Formats: sequence, C-alpha cells, structure tokens
Amino acid sequence: MADRILVFVPMYNCAPQIARVLQSFENASNATPFAGLICVDNRSTDDTQHAARTALPKIAVPNWALLENVENYGLGGSHKVAIRYGLENGYSHLVVLHGDDQGSVTDILPLIAQGVHRQVDCLLGARFMKGSRLVGYSWLRTAANEVFNRIFSLAAKQRLFDLGSGLNMYRLSIFQDGFHHRFADDLTFNYYMILATARRGLSHRFFPLTWREEDQVSNAKLFRQGRRMLVMLRRMFTAPEAFLADEHRAKPREAYDFRIVASKDAEEAGKRPWLG
Repeated sequence: MADRILVFVPMYNCAPQIARVLQSFENASNATPFAGLICVDNRSTDDTQHAARTALPKIAVPNWALLENVENYGLGGSHKVAIRYGLENGYSHLVVLHGDDQGSVTDILPLIAQGVHRQVDCLLGARFMKGSRLVGYSWLRTAANEVFNRIFSLAAKQRLFDLGSGLNMYRLSIFQDGFHHRFADDLTFNYYMILATARRGLSHRFFPLTWREEDQVSNAKLFRQGRRMLVMLRRMFTAPEAFLADEHRAKPREAYDFRIVASKDAEEAGKRPWLG
C-alpha cells in the first residue's frame, strides 16, 4: 500500500494558536508527504473553529476537513475520531500535531523523507531526550516528567523518553482490532497507548523535537495527573494484561460521532457538509 499520510490536529480553545499551526502547511511544496489534514474540534467555547475554518483553505495539502465532535470527548476521544476517520478513508498513517502550537511538524518531516515511518509502527516525539529543546518549560514539570519516564520505562521494560508529546505518528493498521477503544478519553490516553505499544510488541522510535510554552494554556494538572499515573503504574506492574484489557473510560461509548463542518471537496463542489 502506498503511503497516504493523514495529519490530525486536535483542537480545544486554541483560537490564538491554531492559525499559526495551519500556516506551517501553507508553504508546503507539491512534494508534501501529506495526503490529507483534519482539524478535530472538541466542542471549543472560543473562536477556534472559526480560526481553523479561515486558515484551512490556504494550506498546501491535497485534502482537508474540519470536524466537530458531537460531544466533548476529551483529547483521547478526539484521537479515536481521527483514527476512525483515517481507517475509513484509506489512509496508511496518522500524524498527530496538537493545535496549540507547542510542537512543529517540521521536526518529523526529515524522518518521513527518509522513510523511517515505514520501518516502525510508531514515531514518537520526545521532549526529554538528547537533541530536544524546551522553550518556556518549567524545571518542575521537566523534573516530574523525567521521573515518570523512568518509572514507566520499568513498567514497559524498555526505555521511554516521553509518555505523550503533541507530535506523534502511527501506522493506522495497528488500530484495526480496536485495542485502543477502552483507553481513557482524557489527557491520559497517550499513557495507555505507550504502555500498550510496549506490551503488544509494536515497534517504535523516539525522535527529538522543539517544544514551546508561550501563550498556550496547559490542561495538565501536575499533581492530579501524577496521582493518576501512580495508580496506573501499580496496576500495570501487578497485572499488565488485565490492566490493558480493562475499561478505562469514565463514560464508555459505542461510537465517537462527529460532523464535518467544512471540507475541501465540499467547498469546491459547493455542497453542504455531511454528518459522520
């Protein structure tokens, strides 16, 4: 199967930043490695959706769409929407780039150009490995992340350099059996993913990136997240198979429905958007 790479930009109340994120695709050449891009709005209460709708027609990507979750599913739930969209539309890989402009897609482009994404199941951006650069990131959060990276590495039985940055890439076929459906829909989704990746023997490679905290508002509550991570680790150490098979969602769902607010195809054909 030839590469058909989909970029997924999760959005929630990031109106000041989303235009900057999408502008990074405006100057792409005809040789862009991306076949499509979707912005998934998780029921933002600010002008995020309007800002994305204004910027999307300018990007140099063959296909684009603006999706809106039927409910606020959380960051993990938005991942599940994007995975479903990618699988149903014949994409081979999914690049995750958060809409708050902390990371840059340029950090993964050299790896795609080299074909590294074809050699592994997951390419994972790592804020805390050699070669990475943190801008405006507090020493306390850096230290806490370093500690949890080490503990999770013990649970995974392999070295982990980040538990979930805002720039990752996945081979979509790994999700065909739906192993990710029961993972939490909130910010901890990536923690379950990294543990499952290791447990299932999926191949992965970490890569360094530049990470900025300027005008972004972090949704992570350091100490509350820390407590939840410790509970996860205790269960992972004692019964890993049962832990990963358990239901971890606060509100289990049969489906993660969305509607397409706008798309390149609909815009060019003068059609109304459709429900997903």
